[in-house]
Amino acid sequence: MSKKPAGFGIRVLADFLDFFILSLPIALAFYWIKGDYSYEWAMGWTWQIIYTIYMTALPLLWSGYIIGKRMFNINIRRMDEGKLTFKNMFLREFIGKFLLMYVTLGISSIVSVFMLIFRKDKRTIHDLIARTYVSYGK
Repeated sequence: MSKKPAGFGIRVLADFLDFFILSLPIALAFYWIKGDYSYEWAMGWTWQIIYTIYMTALPLLWSGYIIGKRMFNINIRRMDEGKLTFKNMFLREFIGKFLLMYVTLGISSIVSVFMLIFRKDKRTIHDLIARTYVSYGK
């Protein structure tokens, strides 16, 4: 099977779409509960935990897709083309994105952007750690 890696633009658009799809209902729920609109919930650990769980669990349940990636017909796949496992997604989202970003003070995210732009296979740090890639279609 030929790998068709998804590039920078499509992945960024899918991530922005996921952010809005997930954050809007949460913001509305906080508004209905508290009676006022505030970004405080997004500034602490609450948002990071919710977003990391979403990004880890949904691809396992939906064949590598999250809502934004599904809308752009790209999905997360293992390098060996096997089925995604919890280990893959934990390494990708928690270790490769969340934890590494905090340990490196965000430098790993900047490096990942350059890797996504300049690497032929379009794999980032979290893709290398989890042995995954993002590709078009099935």
